[in-house]
Amino acid sequence: MAENKKVLMVDDDLRMRELLERYLTEQGFDIKTVSDSKEMDEALKNDQFDLFVLDLMLPGEDGLAICRRLRSENITTPIIMLTARGDEVDRIIGLEMGADDYLPKPFNPRELLARINAVMRRHEHSPQTDSSEKQQEAFAFGDFTFDAANRSLTKSGENITITSGEFSLLKVFTEHPRQPLSRDRLMQLARGRELDVFDRSIDVQVSRLRRLIEPNPAQPRFLKTMWGFGYVFIPDGESSE
Repeated sequence: MAENKKVLMVDDDLRMRELLERYLTEQGFDIKTVSDSKEMDEALKNDQFDLFVLDLMLPGEDGLAICRRLRSENITTPIIMLTARGDEVDRIIGLEMGADDYLPKPFNPRELLARINAVMRRHEHSPQTDSSEKQQEAFAFGDFTFDAANRSLTKSGENITITSGEFSLLKVFTEHPRQPLSRDRLMQLARGRELDVFDRSIDVQVSRLRRLIEPNPAQPRFLKTMWGFGYVFIPDGESSE
């Protein structure tokens, strides 16, 4: 998976950049590191990348602002945010801005590698390599059509921009319609890892998904909350009871 995959890391900690550049290069990635958003923008003028690693605390434009800007420009390249351990609010805001995952500092480089591989797997399933997606027909609900094989979501024929995190979660829901799914199960199916005790990322991703597909996100028709448990996807918008 790492072969020829280009990663752009934005972090003002030179020692951290050098350590991770060396480690990820050894793992087969083509990695470029920069110290701030200006250097990032210059790098983006000259090259395309498969994934961004953004530190939250940056001089000038911080990681949250960068994430928000990229998503507002409909750039769907996966983003992993690096946050200070314990800053749950910042992690939640990062996910709300469209980040695909986060990793609290300090961390072992192997943990970052695992997150990168997991995010890229979610982002890069293709009909040529994933037989289950190849066989899955497009899933229609309401005015929407979700085509996992082509990684597309349309409303009344109009394409809707969807991040890899939102795609993975909607794919899980369309594969398990009307089936109540706990937050732990959703994390396992969508991200391939266990839910941390205080991890609210699934709730944030559901909230983002509701803003894409619900006529009124405050009164969801399709993605119903099962209080104290998780969520259930009702494709025809009827009551789950």
